[in-house]
Amino acid sequence: QVQLVESGGGLVQAGGSLRLSCAASGRTFSNYNMGWFRQAPGKEREFVAAISWSGSSTYYADSVKGRFTISRDNAKNAVYLQMNSLKPEDTAVYYCAASAVLGIVRAEAVYNNWGQGTQVTVSS
Repeated sequence: QVQLVESGGGLVQAGGSLRLSCAASGRTFSNYNMGWFRQAPGKEREFVAAISWSGSSTYYADSVKGRFTISRDNAKNAVYLQMNSLKPEDTAVYYCAASAVLGIVRAEAVYNNWGQGTQVTVSS
């Protein structure tokens, strides 16, 4: 198991930026693909972005492509989500997750390690 702790959420105006961080501890961090998911009030949790264990491959939901960037630093056991040009519809609790399953990164079911979430609120 790997333990995950998110940080960096907050309140920002539309068009602004935030950088989320996720610190990992426990098992070897570089063995895991990492993902970011979000859940808005009254909605199901959805995939936002993912990065492969090596960092060589990244994946994005269409709704954030071109605005969000996922990255990782295996030496620091951390993954990041840089969010630019934020919109009110990006308001949600953002979760960091780790998966040891190869080849599948968008499905919530393959992630068995989750952080507690960090709130992002974008005002119009």
